[in-house]
Amino acid sequence: MALLTLAIILDAIIGDPDSLWKRVPHPVVLFGRVISFFEEKRDDWDLEALGTKQGQAPGFVAGLVLLAAFAVLCISVSVVVDWMSAISVLLSWGMELIIVTTLIAQKSLYEHVARVRDGLKSGGVEGGREAVSMIVGRDVSQLSVSGVCKAAIESLAENFSDGVVAPIFWYAVLGLPGILFYKAVNTADSMIGHRTEEYEQFGKSSAILDDWMNWPAARLSAGLAWWATLVHQGRKRSDSVWKTTRADAPHHRSPNAGWPEAAFAAALEISLGGDRSYGTEMVSARKLNESGRDELEIADIDRALRFYFTCCFSLLCLSALGWLLFS
Repeated sequence: MALLTLAIILDAIIGDPDSLWKRVPHPVVLFGRVISFFEEKRDDWDLEALGTKQGQAPGFVAGLVLLAAFAVLCISVSVVVDWMSAISVLLSWGMELIIVTTLIAQKSLYEHVARVRDGLKSGGVEGGREAVSMIVGRDVSQLSVSGVCKAAIESLAENFSDGVVAPIFWYAVLGLPGILFYKAVNTADSMIGHRTEEYEQFGKSSAILDDWMNWPAARLSAGLAWWATLVHQGRKRSDSVWKTTRADAPHHRSPNAGWPEAAFAAALEISLGGDRSYGTEMVSARKLNESGRDELEIADIDRALRFYFTCCFSLLCLSALGWLLFS
C-alpha cells in the first residue's frame, strides 16, 4: 500500500509526459500491439479441429487465447520485476513504482477534459467539438456548447472509474499482475469490444471480462463521489446523491458507466446522458439525474474538474489509510 500511495501521488504530479512516451512505448501501446497481432492472425488459424463453426466461434476462441496470452505476459513481467530484488530491492521496488504510476490516469484525464474547456473558451463550439472528439466515441459534429460540456463531464466520470479507480483497485487486490491484466483487458475492450459483425465474436470475451473487472470500481467510484459530496455539502445532500445514483445507474446502457456518471450528475446538480449519435446510429438513452440542470456552460466543466480532484484526493486518503492499517 505504501508503493500504491506513492504511485497515486506521482501520477497526480507527473502524469504521462509526452517527452517520455515519444522515446519509450507506453505499456498500453504494447498491449495494443499484442491485440493487433492477434487480430491479424485470427482469420488464418484453422480451428475446425476444435469443433468450432467456421466464421463465428473461431473468433471467440481467438479472443480467449488473447486473454490467456495477456495473463501469461502479465505474470511474466511481475516475476521479472520480483527477480530484480535479488539484484537490488530498491531496483525492483522502483521498477514496480514506475509501472504502476504509468497505468493510473489521474493527471492525463484531468488534462484531456481541461482541453475541452480551453477549446470552448478559445475556439467556441467548434474548438470544443474538436477537443471533445479526442475523448469520446460519439458523433460530435452537431453538439451545442451544452452538449460538448455534457460529453466532457460524462467522459470525466466514466474514465474516473475505468482509468483511475479500477487500476488502483486491482493493484490493491492482486498486486502488479492485477493492474497489468486489468489494463490489458481494458485496452482490448476499447479496441475490439465492439458489437459489430467484425468484432462480435473476437472481442466478446474481452468485453465481458472488462465489464466484470470494472464492476467493483464503478460502485467504488460512486461511493467516492458520495463521500466527496458529504465532505463539502453535508449528509442530507450526499444521501440525495446516493439515492439518485442507485435509481438511475441501472438504466444506463453500460452495466458500470451509469454509476460514476449518475453520481457526478447528482453531485453537480446537472443532467447527463440522454440520446446520442454514434456515426449513423442513433442510440436512445434515459437521462441521469433528469431533474438536474440540462443546459450546461463552460463553468460546469470547471466545477466537474474540481469535484474530480476531490474524488481523487479521497482515493489517495483511502490508500494511505490502508497503508497505515495493513503495514
